[in-house]
Amino acid sequence: HVQLVESGGGSVQAGGSLRLSCAASGYTYNRNCMAWFRQAPGKEREGVARIATGSGNTYYADSVKGRFTISQDNAKNTVYLQMNSLKPEDTAIYYCAADRSISCSVVPASYTYWGQGTQVTVS
Repeated sequence: HVQLVESGGGSVQAGGSLRLSCAASGYTYNRNCMAWFRQAPGKEREGVARIATGSGNTYYADSVKGRFTISQDNAKNTVYLQMNSLKPEDTAIYYCAADRSISCSVVPASYTYWGQGTQVTVS
């Protein structure tokens, strides 16, 4: 099993920054891919960014490319999402997810383990 705990959400004005953290515990081989998803009210959950923990390869949704950065600290078993130049449309609950698959998609159904979510509000 893998447990994921997100932190770092909050309220910020447009143009501001936030850094989300996802602390992971459990077997490393179950965390080959780690990703951040978000879900706004009335909308489907969408993939924001993902990282292949072995290679460090990253992927970003077009809507956040150039503004968000996903990174990892293997010593701390933590994945981060640095969010800059935030926009009101970034408002959502942000979820951390992990899976053992090496395909590393950004399809929610591909991920086995999920955190509880953290609210990000941009006004």
